[in-house]
Amino acid sequence: MLCIANHRQMFRSCFPPIFCAQPGSAALSSAEACEYDVWVCLSPPPPLACWGYNYYLICFGFSHIFVFISFTSQELEEIRKSGMKNFRNIQVDEANILTWQGLIVPDNPPYDKGAFRIEIIFPAEYPFKPPKITFKTKIYHPNIDEKGQVCLPVISAENWKPATKTDQVIQSLIALVNDPQPEHPLRADLAEEYSKDRKKFFKNAEEFTKKHGEKRPVD
Repeated sequence: MLCIANHRQMFRSCFPPIFCAQPGSAALSSAEACEYDVWVCLSPPPPLACWGYNYYLICFGFSHIFVFISFTSQELEEIRKSGMKNFRNIQVDEANILTWQGLIVPDNPPYDKGAFRIEIIFPAEYPFKPPKITFKTKIYHPNIDEKGQVCLPVISAENWKPATKTDQVIQSLIALVNDPQPEHPLRADLAEEYSKDRKKFFKNAEEFTKKHGEKRPVD
């Protein structure tokens, strides 16, 4: 008997023994010891090794190969259906669902004069490891460096939780863009300008956004 629920769902039809499979792990642990919501119910329970690949979670056990739908494809569908106003024009290569691109559309000045393309790369071990976000559009922001790397606590290694959904990550990113945090900068010069001369910072950031930002989507 085999049944599986992804990290957002739990099948009620499973009965003991219940074991937990983690991508990249060659062993199964008991339900009591499992910290994650990827549940595999097997009788008898063979050892599984699981890896994420494109749309799928592929698990190998004895002479059987189990293939399950990827977490990222489900989240992508949910985000597209939700109609997020601040994350638009989502582009995904169907041959590699682990890489997304889309436009961040901030609400607050000085960033409301443009839009910013970001790339989200999900590791094969997702959701047990966090996605990586890079700004492909230049932005004048103390928490985003010249290479597009962003300081976002929710996806840091020490703060990441497998239960965190991608739409929550995106909302956290939008909040950071709208409201810079100079206490934790990646660009100390911009953090200092933001803290000491807010008017000058807004002027420079608005001009930079008009020059480098992408066109905002029309509703």
